[in-house]
Amino acid sequence: MILGICMLSAIGYVTLSTGLRPFRAINQHVNPALGWGWLIASGAANIIWALPQYSLACSAVQKNLLPGVLGAEAAMPDGVSKAIICGILLAIATVVTFSYGSGHWGVRVFETCLKVIVGLIVLCFILVVVRLTMADQLDWGAVFSGFVPNFGALFEPAPALQSLLDGVTNAEAKEFWTTKVKNDQRDQLMAAFATAVGINMTFLLPYSMLGRGWGKEHRGLSIFDLSTGMFIPFFLATTCVVIASASQFHGQPRAGVALDDAGYAAILASEELSGPEGAFMGNVNARLDKVDGDAATLPAAERMLAATLINRDSDALAQSLRPVFGGRVFADLVFGLGVLGMALSTICLLMLVSGFVVCEVLNVPATGWTFRLGSLLPALGVLGPFVWGQAGFYLAVPTSVAGLVLLPAAYVTFLLLINKKELLGDAMPTGSKRVAVNLVLGLATAVSLFGAGWAVRDKIGDYGLIGVSVALAVALAAGYVAKKSSTPPTV
Repeated sequence: MILGICMLSAIGYVTLSTGLRPFRAINQHVNPALGWGWLIASGAANIIWALPQYSLACSAVQKNLLPGVLGAEAAMPDGVSKAIICGILLAIATVVTFSYGSGHWGVRVFETCLKVIVGLIVLCFILVVVRLTMADQLDWGAVFSGFVPNFGALFEPAPALQSLLDGVTNAEAKEFWTTKVKNDQRDQLMAAFATAVGINMTFLLPYSMLGRGWGKEHRGLSIFDLSTGMFIPFFLATTCVVIASASQFHGQPRAGVALDDAGYAAILASEELSGPEGAFMGNVNARLDKVDGDAATLPAAERMLAATLINRDSDALAQSLRPVFGGRVFADLVFGLGVLGMALSTICLLMLVSGFVVCEVLNVPATGWTFRLGSLLPALGVLGPFVWGQAGFYLAVPTSVAGLVLLPAAYVTFLLLINKKELLGDAMPTGSKRVAVNLVLGLATAVSLFGAGWAVRDKIGDYGLIGVSVALAVALAAGYVAKKSSTPPTV
């Protein structure tokens, strides 16, 4: 997040120093392939990330807030319930986002709504951590030590999971479980990096600043705003969610999965395809597909791993917090409202960015019906709850990994842009300031390239990574030729 804030600060500096819309500036002063790549990647990321937001919201409403009305306890069919929830969310987000296209007063309405929602999110998750602390369920020494990055988690299982792996005696089975744990860890780490500052945020920032009417005199304010108004709420909410979930889940089997012989036999005999048992058997079957064996005689150590590696949903954390909060109502209400607010605020932001993207493609101001209709592209996210089954929360991980692959397009672009004398003129950093800026932005760019390269290699192998690299090189070369052979566009 800190690296992302540094990059966003640079993006804001370039935008406010020139007063130009970044897409046009990139095409004219850097490379059209980077400009279009940044725009297309931002637009694609909006649609990709919209999918898990509706799934998150449906999980929160159906399992935490209104289980008796729209959830499993209701007589209403699941598909109808999800359609109602998605429809209401889309309607609210549309009204809020459309206000942005109405001019400066609409911008103020939009930002006020987001501030209220973000404040609710932070408050809800802080209450969870405070309650866990009062119940003496948090090891604050372990919490603070967790702020020290552990890069070993990219290559080795976390200690709590390694202790479970040590109990597996079959060498082939142990290799399977170890590989699964490491792959899951890497996906989650990469997803966390991608969502701290996603590529669509790099698109949103400059256009929102121009929409506010900011100029050169606001450059210091923009950095302060990013460092406080963006970083602090993100830090508090994310930290509280991680603390709460880790204290309840890390290294622990999924509650409700019976691992004794009788309970395990009941799971094997059940035809239930959803819920903890279904996810549990999914892990068991994945192991049996790779390593010969019989589900009925699976060792206890492997049953424990299969139950521990189940992806948790909103109801799992809320259920684990009920004893702490003294009952279901308060735990579900606090956690459910926080998650619902998180999903709604993100949907609004994704719609806002899409409006900017469409207006930029058409080269028109980001107002009026062009902006409003363009903002509806992420409405495709309503399909998320219908195309994904269990663990709607976990849908955020694969979509975020996909977003990580797109992130370097923005980081490389603005690293080049802040060093363009012809664009920035006297505003371009010089001397030791330029060295410091390039060191920080270079580090952020290198980390994003490493993460994207790792994600591509992990998913499609070495040849896939080489293919992607060659395709990017060809696109950049073509963009360079196009820039040299064309007349400068109007910015």
